[in-house]
Amino acid sequence: MGVSGELPPCPAGHSLLSMSRAFTKEDDDTEAIAMIGERPVSAERNLVTAQGLRQIEAEMARLRDELSQAEKSQERVAVATILRDLRYWTSRRETAELSEPEAGSDVVRFGMTVVLEGEDGKRRTWRIVGEDEADAAKGSISHVSPMARALFGRRVGDVATVAGKEWEVVGL
Repeated sequence: MGVSGELPPCPAGHSLLSMSRAFTKEDDDTEAIAMIGERPVSAERNLVTAQGLRQIEAEMARLRDELSQAEKSQERVAVATILRDLRYWTSRRETAELSEPEAGSDVVRFGMTVVLEGEDGKRRTWRIVGEDEADAAKGSISHVSPMARALFGRRVGDVATVAGKEWEVVGL
């Protein structure tokens, strides 16, 4: 402060209201990190196929590689996000229950591929898998989905009703 109690004039191009960018980037990162929530973990049994177990392990390896790169680059938000995802996949790996269908089973079980025929005569093929490996676009549904639950224990020729539509099991 000057002798009269006033602040000295700012150098050209500066303002008392401006702040160093060095502090705002760190503040932005801290806010972003605080907003990263945990990934929800299903309360259902974590049944997986052998392929699903391999997918979990591959995802964990990929995330460890990404973590190493993010730490080298000092990308705090990326590190926090990757650590969150690693916690999720580690939990899923620890609780995974490998389940393979019995060979020659004549009823729908976890891990099986089921061919259905709808009321319209169109056929759909679904493989019943774990929650993390389900991908309807690729023909796999989660064992906790309404369709899978309606199909468990059914045999060829049985009919299951899902969302008001009837589906006949025509192949296993």
